Amino acid sequence: MIEKPAITDQKIDKTLAERWSGRAFDPTTEVSNDTITSLCEAARWAPSCFGDQPWRFIVWNKFQDEVSWQKAIDTLSPGNQDWAKNAPILILAASVNTFTHNGSDNRWVGYDTGAASISLCLQATSMGLMSHQMGGFDSNKVKAAFSLPDDINLWAMISIGYPASLDELNEEQLERELKARERRPLSEQFFSGEWNTPLNSGE
Repeated sequence: MIEKPAITDQKIDKTLAERWSGRAFDPTTEVSNDTITSLCEAARWAPSCFGDQPWRFIVWNKFQDEVSWQKAIDTLSPGNQDWAKNAPILILAASVNTFTHNGSDNRWVGYDTGAASISLCLQATSMGLMSHQMGGFDSNKVKAAFSLPDDINLWAMISIGYPASLDELNEEQLERELKARERRPLSEQFFSGEWNTPLNSGE
């Protein structure tokens, strides 16, 4: 088990710094129902347009329903299956397309579901869990396997579990696990007053 807190230019909250997408999950340690509920509660209180909460999450728990959990694992890309198979919890982040109050299209569903998803992942970090959000899954397989409506948007699969030693990782996975965390400099992505003017460029 390793820790990889972000090396930031300015101090940020401990939970934010310590959240990272590891791959070495402990397959033997169960995540309690109370803990899972806390993760969902964190997502529940994320902000959303009109407070509409368009997100929908499906939780698969290997310790309670291994058959359904395995069906969900089987929808992941082979590379993700190789390590995610050790995570006892797999969660689908999805959303509905329309507002509840008037039935019109809601173009912010992806933004809002992302906010709920990161809230869930940060809660996981605060509770000693590890999370890993994945885009590598087959949406059609998920919809077929679990009879989901065609008009539901599927955004990510999230593996959740307790971190473990790195012994179970193959060479490629281990290399990625040990690689230093990096981000682009603030000046490339955060602007002051107009496009491409770096924030605090005059300092």
